[in-house]
Amino acid sequence: MERRIRIWTEATGAVEAVITSENPKTADAIWAALPIKGKAQRWGDEIYYTIPVELKEEKPRSEVEIGTVAFWPPENALCIFFGPTPASQHGEPRAYSPVNVFGKVVGDPSAFKKVRDGDEINLERCSN
Repeated sequence: MERRIRIWTEATGAVEAVITSENPKTADAIWAALPIKGKAQRWGDEIYYTIPVELKEEKPRSEVEIGTVAFWPPENALCIFFGPTPASQHGEPRAYSPVNVFGKVVGDPSAFKKVRDGDEINLERCSN
């Protein structure tokens, strides 16, 4: 069964993401912790915020695709990538350090360009 999450900010409204199978332990731990609220922080075209989940690296990587939803173990943070970051080398999204990828935004991830530092961000399960 496909699992989806809803990411909501006042600037973007509801944006859905599908949970992927790349890092199942990460996906399961975050799914179990939902709903989660926090304050968005921007790092280039990435939003991240600390969440109440502690995980080790699963199958981490630094280079990701636009629309990637991931967990950053050193800061216990959820990350949403929607364009280049200060670590990018050729315009691709790149994490500061390796992340556990567990989701992909459905639709246009550029909506997150409207989010500013300190904006409230909510993550919850989508009801089927």
